[in-house]
Amino acid sequence: MSLPRGPLSQLRRGHEELVLGLLRKHGPLSRGELGKLCRLSRTTLYDILAELVATGAVVPAGQQDDGPRGRGRPAETLTLNPGAGQAIGIDFARRALHVAAVNLAHEIVGAASEPHDADLPWERRVDLAERLIGRLGGGDLRLGALSAIGAGVVGPISDPDGGSGSGLDGDTGGDTGGDTGGGIGGGIGGGIDTGFDGGPDDAGEPLPHRAQVLLRERFGVPVLLDNNTRLAALGEAIWGAAAGGRDVLYLRLSHGVGGGLVIDGSLHRGAYGLSGEFGHIVVDPGGRPCSCGGTGCLETVASVRAVLDAYRERGGQADDVRGLVEAVGRAEPGALALLAEVGADIGAVLAALCNAVGPGVIVIGGELAETGAALLEPIGRTLDARIMPISRHRVSLRRATLGEAAGALGGIALVLHESPLLSRYPAGPDLAAGAPPPSPRHHNLVKEGS
Repeated sequence: MSLPRGPLSQLRRGHEELVLGLLRKHGPLSRGELGKLCRLSRTTLYDILAELVATGAVVPAGQQDDGPRGRGRPAETLTLNPGAGQAIGIDFARRALHVAAVNLAHEIVGAASEPHDADLPWERRVDLAERLIGRLGGGDLRLGALSAIGAGVVGPISDPDGGSGSGLDGDTGGDTGGDTGGGIGGGIGGGIDTGFDGGPDDAGEPLPHRAQVLLRERFGVPVLLDNNTRLAALGEAIWGAAAGGRDVLYLRLSHGVGGGLVIDGSLHRGAYGLSGEFGHIVVDPGGRPCSCGGTGCLETVASVRAVLDAYRERGGQADDVRGLVEAVGRAEPGALALLAEVGADIGAVLAALCNAVGPGVIVIGGELAETGAALLEPIGRTLDARIMPISRHRVSLRRATLGEAAGALGGIALVLHESPLLSRYPAGPDLAAGAPPPSPRHHNLVKEGS
């Protein structure tokens, strides 16, 4: 995939997106119908269509009578070619891998997940990604048609386009970035430990860069990296619980705690890619040390490990979140009391964020959200108590709906880059230093709400 840089190329890309969007919305159309809808000049439209047909993005769909004249040959109609290419999203979680794919017609080809050990080497993670991608669409996905891959990773990613910064030059981030997050993500000057080997490999190459290169070599297409919790926020804002929201706060409660912000209809990345580190807001100054180097961060009380450890310290028995959910289902007092305390801490952080940012929708995701009302209701009560009165009835608290696929779908949106949520977001393929860019391919486009 080669993204245009100059103004004229960007204008042409915009024209392509307009035509593809009309075909996606209306189905097969004749050239005359497209001309009326897009209002481009006949010469420009025919030139754009010729290019789209030549690349295989658009194909003939048949013929129809062209208006009431009833004379001459029926007009040829054109439609999107679902087989022209796919876009892949991958969420590299700490203990699992999640993949999803969509085709040019915005149809979800499939999604798949598989758990793995937290210390699984990156070569084997990429092997697993290839195997899972091969399962999508009943095994009919043509890897040669891939346009690009969007990968969600843990920790701050300085440049989604693969430029220099913490995502490529530093040690990887820890349970920061708040996610189920896995191992490629960048860190900040080595100040955060991931809990697995995220530093340079034996050759001294930063593992974020190494993993990016492995994906490029395996699939032969550009790879865009971003924080996978932020990508989950993007997925929920396009397809999930916050679809259509212009101001959205997403919080993910998993092995790490973090989130993402949609502000005035655009995904907010922040300086150096640091937006969304909600897990490192202090809730207890005298609390436990955090992996970020601080003390008493939200992550020390609201991550999966922190909650399970606290539950067991109180005499509860649960090896994982499922065990805690079962205890909630039995109305076990210890589990309910703990989640009420955790929910109050979460609600206090969210209230402060709401007073600062003013979201209309708050979405709670991650494994701990599976405890349902036992956690969400205490969050809601604290929000009501601490948020500004004028905002109290204007903020909707919702549970995430996309589950494990959220980060992978957000990766697809990042690659396809059509959603208005990404209108002010950096875009572009990764170009590893010294590596030639892949051969130009027509890139696919994602439509908000599809």
